Amino acid sequence: MSSNNQNKYLFYTGQLSLKPDTAHEIHDVLCANAAANLGYSSVLAYHDKNANPLNLSWLFNPFKLQKPDAKFVDFYNTQEHLRVAPLPMPYPIDRVPGRLTNSSTIATKYYLPFHLRRHTKLVHTRDWNFVKASVKNQIPAIFEKHHFQTIPFEPEIVNSPYFQIAITQSEPVRQSLIEQGMPPEKVAWVYNGFEQSFLERQPEQAQKWRQELLQDGRQILVVYSGALYKFKGIDLLIEVAEQMPHIQFAVTGGKDAQVETYKQIASSKNISNITFLGWVMPRKRLVSLFQGADLLAHPHLSGKEADFTNPVKFFQYMASGTSIVTTEIPPLMSFKESPLIASWCEPNNPQKFVAAVQQALNKYPRKVEGYIDSINYARQFSWESRILNILNYVSESMRPQVIN
Repeated sequence: MSSNNQNKYLFYTGQLSLKPDTAHEIHDVLCANAAANLGYSSVLAYHDKNANPLNLSWLFNPFKLQKPDAKFVDFYNTQEHLRVAPLPMPYPIDRVPGRLTNSSTIATKYYLPFHLRRHTKLVHTRDWNFVKASVKNQIPAIFEKHHFQTIPFEPEIVNSPYFQIAITQSEPVRQSLIEQGMPPEKVAWVYNGFEQSFLERQPEQAQKWRQELLQDGRQILVVYSGALYKFKGIDLLIEVAEQMPHIQFAVTGGKDAQVETYKQIASSKNISNITFLGWVMPRKRLVSLFQGADLLAHPHLSGKEADFTNPVKFFQYMASGTSIVTTEIPPLMSFKESPLIASWCEPNNPQKFVAAVQQALNKYPRKVEGYIDSINYARQFSWESRILNILNYVSESMRPQVIN
């Protein structure tokens, strides 16, 4: 049994940018947040590039737990139990080329063995170098790999008892890990999740979104949330909006430059019924936005990206109780026969998506209270459920103890 001191469930993410279009960072933060909500002593460690190089105390005591600041909470929508540990990376780290001035080297060769190890019961990270360092320091590790593996794994790492499990988000990615030497019994694919706040009904705020966004007498609001890349289907959605001028479309997400580009594209086509909101802050406002919509759009195209995507927004959509219009891409097909309130269509075809939107509006009119079948079905996909699922793959003796 570990002592309270060596009981941290350590999530390591490297750099946190607090900028739009950082899905992997958001994933890491929300995993750590969920573990904290479950009562584990969960710590998110990340690189602090703003550390003062003249304050040498960071060399001797870098592991300082603290509550996330208000900007962090607004951006990631975290709760009160999570603690963060900014690892100081002052100048010249990552500013001057060289192995000894590389932040990964500092984290794995100095911070981990000399300062983090004595506090840590279990490591959870997407950083393979940090996984290797953890295993070598006899710290149990969970590795998350969300894209195809192209280089072989080191046998001494993946076969070590301290390497517990690799988590992917789709079966094709899982197979790629196995092909590169990961033992099949040490790799599993697990769906992403949603924040508990998406289950909280917010009818007044939802109505405010409708009043703000519905323009020119339109009564129907379709919302898309996510990154603004062609493979995500944003160009297709603009074509759909052009064909359905009586419906108001709203898009949230994307980098500032992408938002401006798509605004110009819509304007050049004289499409006035699509609004680009950019990055909605604080993030918890997405809850009421989704509940205010008549439909939530998931227009993802087919192709290689569709084979491994596991979109967070899809599970947020589910939990909102609003009906969904989605394309039939491989990672989502298991949901087609579920109780989820959704209309499905083939990808890459604006006309098919238009028909699916119309079908959904006819079959699933908006309910202020949301569709309870979707809401109840979604509960199993919370971030907290995901953490518990992953921990089932970890040997009981290597799991941190619940403290809260």
